[in-house]
Amino acid sequence: MKVVKFGGSSLADGASYEHAIKIITSDPERRIVVTSAPGKRTTDDIKVTDLLIKYAHAIIRNDEQEAMVVRKNILSRYQAIADYFDLPSGQMQPLADRLANLPNGDYPNNNYLLAAFKAHGERLNAELMSLVLNRLGYPSRFVTPEEVGLKVAGTPNNATVIPETYARLANFSFSKHDIIVFPGFYGITLAGHIATFSRGGSDITGAILARGLHAEMYENFTDVDAIYSANPNVVKDPQPITKMTYREMRELSYAGFSVFHDEALIPAIQGNVPINVKNTNNPEKPGTLIVPDHSFQPTDIITGVVSGKHFAALYLHKYLLNKESGFTLRILEILARHDVSYEHMPSGIDDITIIFDKKELDDELVDIICNEIQEEINPDRLEWIDNYAITMVVGEGMRNRTGVINDILNPIAEKHIAVPMINMGASRIAIMIGTYNQDADAAVRAIYHRFFC
Repeated sequence: MKVVKFGGSSLADGASYEHAIKIITSDPERRIVVTSAPGKRTTDDIKVTDLLIKYAHAIIRNDEQEAMVVRKNILSRYQAIADYFDLPSGQMQPLADRLANLPNGDYPNNNYLLAAFKAHGERLNAELMSLVLNRLGYPSRFVTPEEVGLKVAGTPNNATVIPETYARLANFSFSKHDIIVFPGFYGITLAGHIATFSRGGSDITGAILARGLHAEMYENFTDVDAIYSANPNVVKDPQPITKMTYREMRELSYAGFSVFHDEALIPAIQGNVPINVKNTNNPEKPGTLIVPDHSFQPTDIITGVVSGKHFAALYLHKYLLNKESGFTLRILEILARHDVSYEHMPSGIDDITIIFDKKELDDELVDIICNEIQEEINPDRLEWIDNYAITMVVGEGMRNRTGVINDILNPIAEKHIAVPMINMGASRIAIMIGTYNQDADAAVRAIYHRFFC
């Protein structure tokens, strides 16, 4: 049995639906289908999730006129798909009623309201997909997170699955003749409220179902032929990756591989379920297979190189830092007071560099943290580096290979690119290189051409 997930661009309109249904029905092993909300039909279109966010904000502002206009726009997206397949008008009424009744829900606060509104992009699309499949003669059953007991904890708009969910899924029974259609992106809290995973969380739902239902494969259909060894916007015609390990994908996702939601790997890793990333528009292509590492035999030294420019760094210098007990702990306590996490903390005898994800910070918070560190730690030098980039060079083939670091650094040096930080993980499959934003793309190209050209 396979779990199949379709992204928003793969379910944006009737024609996309038709293509997805051909993929679903071409393989009898594709029994579980996870839907995203309808995505953009054209470059200047609006995703249904974004429309639902507008709908939620209109309700929060008590702007009934705006809410009505947005609700009609949302419903029209689903109605257009229904019309494409000549669904009887009465079958759409429950979807219309559910959308209209969203403002009347019982929400503890506006964050829960926003989560519930957002989740309905996927919920309505799953219900509609099931209706369409049945209309076309393919027995289908619409199933919700409530029905299978997909329970979550955490905040309303950044939930995490509760482990007991997997036991409930293992006991879920369905007819071998039905195609199960399941909405992605959300689960149910212990108090019975809707909470969503982070944006792009339908990938997470698919992986949760694949693990809990003991699927043989999790197929993730998107809009690219494969995961590539470098960003095609940085390197021209990069080599596609045919097979890679879970941990390679995790390392590359961290720095910027955005094809696949990196958090979605975790349930699949825990369940040892292989993942196949494929193109909805070219389903015959093999795509990229993501597998456990225990039996993986690499064919290349590195699998991919990618750079993320969304980082910043705080550099501290203080003589005899290594002799000062509790120095690092005091810095971490300052960060904890402001609920700020850090990404990495490479250090030397007299130096520490703390690397942050800039999306977690604003200018005011940076000033507050720097001021407190200056007052409480009193470093000899304190510098905030705002234009920090991290380049990840990843490959299972690096583990038992000598001289790889020279092969990586030499082409960078030839381009006169400064490297303020180098770090290699204990797994020995990833080397992290710090550069400045303006040099990041050149560093990726230099490394790529050394290993792949």
